[in-house]
Amino acid sequence: MKKLAAEFIGTFALVFAGTGAIVIDETTGGAVTHVGVALTFGLIVLAMIYTVGDISGAHLNPAVSLGFLAARRFPLRQAVPYIASQCGGALAASGVLRLLFPQNEMLGTTVPAGSAIQSFVLELILTATLMFVILSVSTGAAEKGITAGIVVGAVIGLEAMFAGPICGASMNPARSLGPAVMSGHFQHLWIYLLAPVIGACIGVLGCRCVRESGCCSGQRFPSHQGCVCFGNFNAESQSA
Repeated sequence: MKKLAAEFIGTFALVFAGTGAIVIDETTGGAVTHVGVALTFGLIVLAMIYTVGDISGAHLNPAVSLGFLAARRFPLRQAVPYIASQCGGALAASGVLRLLFPQNEMLGTTVPAGSAIQSFVLELILTATLMFVILSVSTGAAEKGITAGIVVGAVIGLEAMFAGPICGASMNPARSLGPAVMSGHFQHLWIYLLAPVIGACIGVLGCRCVRESGCCSGQRFPSHQGCVCFGNFNAESQSA
């Protein structure tokens, strides 16, 4: 239950701060700026990784949990409640923003600026890159795990900065689900539910192409004993 609570709180903080930055930027006529929104997403993820990473692994993202499941680093019996907690946290955060900013129509809902297929492909590639980075920094020497939060936060901020104006750079089904449900805008939600999941699986394939044999192929702990679950820097602490 502590792991699920950590995922709920961490995802709540991610969606509240990230989409809250979008809402406040719209409310104040651009005071936060697009760069500020991108940095907000990156920094809140960084903070939550170091805050709850040693408790739950700080997935904060159903696509990441499914990516770890595809990589055989995470059991199905935990993936389902993790995803439920993440979606619950996102819905709660968007609900609070609805109460605080009832005049805002979108609440940070992700929508394509161009065609649906353009945003779908962008979201797929962005999430594949993110998952590849997450798997890579959570594999190998312990020193890499210690800096995982910085690397992952930086990638999220970077991707949001350059791709956000086109596709929203969600990379996270829960992040898109919360605002869509609370604002009632479901037209393009399928893009942001489906593309990140496919992208995360592609990221797993990329990791298998470059990492040692066994890293993402079904062994609980690979032979080099350095493959650790995202956010947990001691392989021996992983009973899952």
